[in-house]
Amino acid sequence: MTWNIPNILTAMRLVAAPALAVMFLYFSRPFADWAALLLFVSAALTDWIDGHLARTWKQETKLGAMLDPIADKAMVAIALMVIVGFSSMSPWLVLPATVILFREVFVSGLREYLGDVAGTLKVTTLAKWKTTAQMVAIAVLFSQGVFEHYFGMSAFGMDNALVADIMEGREEDVLGLRWKYLGSIWTGYLGLGLLWIAAALTLITGWDYFRKAQPLLKEDS
Repeated sequence: MTWNIPNILTAMRLVAAPALAVMFLYFSRPFADWAALLLFVSAALTDWIDGHLARTWKQETKLGAMLDPIADKAMVAIALMVIVGFSSMSPWLVLPATVILFREVFVSGLREYLGDVAGTLKVTTLAKWKTTAQMVAIAVLFSQGVFEHYFGMSAFGMDNALVADIMEGREEDVLGLRWKYLGSIWTGYLGLGLLWIAAALTLITGWDYFRKAQPLLKEDS
């Protein structure tokens, strides 16, 4: 195995995946939300950096080619589980998260079955956009948790009744809670919309991969 800088960055991203869940197990919110957001964004950036460095420095290796997709899928899967488990928008996130996780499991199983032949099925540009859409959607949803638990009502010890009074103009908004609350709501809707887009791209690329693999699945006559 070759441990160059691109491979080390990929391995760090792989380790960062379970660390996302640890943040919410051992730290209180909003610190856990901040830490998860920063960790996820940093890991997502290394996904581009390690590939760029490997190509630029001509350090592409079999180890890197093996670890990179595993790290990506681990980051996405664990981040989605954390978000569904802790987000206030969880009921609306279950279906797109399920679509994404089902596709990743299905394609991974297909690749495992095809073995070395799977290498002939190249990663498409749309598949790269799929991964980017997933990363952006998850980052936005983590930021919604920051809005909700740091800038929102829980940070100021306010209850739902007071929030309703402020939103409807019956109470003076001395802390600017109205805009912070709206920021939390609209960030959540943006993240949800992006996650549905990512789920749609995930389905399309999954079907494309299966379609291209069909000739390799035919029974010998």
